[in-house]
Amino acid sequence: MKIGIIGSGRIGGTLTRRLRALGHDVTVANSRGPESLGDLARETGATAGTLEQAVEQAEVVVVAIPLLAVPALPAKLFEGKVVVDANNYYPQRDGDIAELLDRSLSSSRWTAEHLKGARVVKAFNNIQAQHLMDQGRPSGADGRIALPVAGDDADAKRVVMELIDALGFDPVDAGTLDGSWRQQPATPVYGTDRDADGVRQGLADARP
Repeated sequence: MKIGIIGSGRIGGTLTRRLRALGHDVTVANSRGPESLGDLARETGATAGTLEQAVEQAEVVVVAIPLLAVPALPAKLFEGKVVVDANNYYPQRDGDIAELLDRSLSSSRWTAEHLKGARVVKAFNNIQAQHLMDQGRPSGADGRIALPVAGDDADAKRVVMELIDALGFDPVDAGTLDGSWRQQPATPVYGTDRDADGVRQGLADARP
């Protein structure tokens, strides 16, 4: 599969490594330009590209950048793409965004409103990068960590859930983008390594 990754930090860099190890054709981009990604490209065999190069031919695009940078993304470039929103809203970093501070919008719905036409799926935002890197397990293994997956497009969710399973984690359907606040920071599933039943219970226990 052709996968574009926007952002080369902890989650973006980890997914570049893991998805390349699975044999996917990965192009990674960041705000500093392809020349800053030489080491990661040489390590993984990924292609260091521009934003346009990472998105244009991709079947799936992972967005793993500070949330405050999302409005600057060219929405038209993402139209029709399966976009994995791996971001979280951190007010101390991203500033005051009224709709997110009062939780009248989930951060993924806010992202989807900026990337109109994209098929946004929320995933990978609740797991620590090191655990994403080294704690994947075969299907059916004891202690397999589960990851919640939220979105409005059933086919897009299926694609992302299949990637999660291949990476060694149990995907759990977490409902719609409007309900994806249940996997945001300060919820029971955020930053925890629950199994599938534990994730379902944590989503149910989450409170606004």
